[in-house]
Amino acid sequence: MIQIRIIEQSSGRISSFEMKGHADFAEHGKDLVCAGASAVSFGAVNAVIALTGIMPDIEQGTDGGYLKVDFPKTEKDADIQLIVKAMIVSLQTIEQDYGNHIKISFNR
Repeated sequence: MIQIRIIEQSSGRISSFEMKGHADFAEHGKDLVCAGASAVSFGAVNAVIALTGIMPDIEQGTDGGYLKVDFPKTEKDADIQLIVKAMIVSLQTIEQDYGNHIKISFNR
């Protein structure tokens, strides 16, 4: 199962997220849940970099089963937050249909 932990401050600001595990929905290379979650998360991180010029702190595992991203608070924070919150909505959509393979939790 892919586990996603979102760190949300009391203000509602998302400071980081962490994804770990594998969906095990289908065999490697055909796993739609893994592909969807990966595309959404990496797309959001790439959008933050491309659209804001801000480089978040990114940590990846060597086997593809781990991603942790910390977002620094900058003058572009409103733009970063919009992108990250859109990512969360997309991941929640995947979770609604494939909840046995992906779980999102919030640490507030």
